[in-house]
Amino acid sequence: MLRITDTRTGHLVEIPAAPRRLLRSCVHLPALGAGTDDGTGIGPLHLRVPLIGDVLARTAELNGLQVVTVLTTPELTPDRARALDRVMAVLGIHPPTVIGPHRPEAALGGPADVHVTAGDTDPGDLAVGARIEVGRVDTTVPEQDTAAPGDSTAPAHDTPAPAYAADPADDTPDPLAVRLLLLGRPYGTPVTVTGAALAGAGRTLRDWRRSVADWAQQPSRPVPADLLGQSHAAFAEDLDVAAVLALLAEVAGRSDVPAGAKFETFAHLDRVLGLDLARDVGHQRPTGP
Repeated sequence: MLRITDTRTGHLVEIPAAPRRLLRSCVHLPALGAGTDDGTGIGPLHLRVPLIGDVLARTAELNGLQVVTVLTTPELTPDRARALDRVMAVLGIHPPTVIGPHRPEAALGGPADVHVTAGDTDPGDLAVGARIEVGRVDTTVPEQDTAAPGDSTAPAHDTPAPAYAADPADDTPDPLAVRLLLLGRPYGTPVTVTGAALAGAGRTLRDWRRSVADWAQQPSRPVPADLLGQSHAAFAEDLDVAAVLALLAEVAGRSDVPAGAKFETFAHLDRVLGLDLARDVGHQRPTGP
């Protein structure tokens, strides 16, 4: 059973209502602004809204549901549409059916069971279906240090960060570090993206991938039943991804969980997290003399 808090009522509701096994999800992209540094108008909130829609779909599939996800967008120029497709791809967001600004019922095959929206926008009449409101994303990065090399007395300030670059070849952090950072807080809670926070998320990804690659060399073991139950319950109860990430951090350091079971746990939960945690399997550096 998958339950989310309907923002309009504050109550947990089951989606889809039993016994139907098809989840119809409508993700509403906020209007794109013209003031972002990369010129696309795509800001961090435009990434977080479809990201939560992606996690919802992955969680539903983990619970044995079929999912149809539709992304409603403002009118997009061809360049902006391509940029949106690229940036969703590098963040591991499974592509929904993009239908523009029109009503989604035809593409969904019926009324939406759930709408995923930005918390500070009005996507219009959403009379049917539960509503998930996604918290805002603030961005700050340290100013470039203009002091002479070695001058540690120069003050550091925060300035607005540019939107995440839509070009995956750009000189940016691992884009999945952005995904990890955005998933690290409850979906309705505001998130502040800073250079330091991105760097920390990047280190966590590198550490986990290195560990997963090492664990993969040991005999496989099943995911422990208690870990499986805790993680699935967290996902299914209002998409509590932050609790699952905390659980993984705990499991990584537990001596009572065999390496093979750690590998299977991380690989299994990554079906929802989408962090490519097994990416380095088979690419470890040789060990020994």
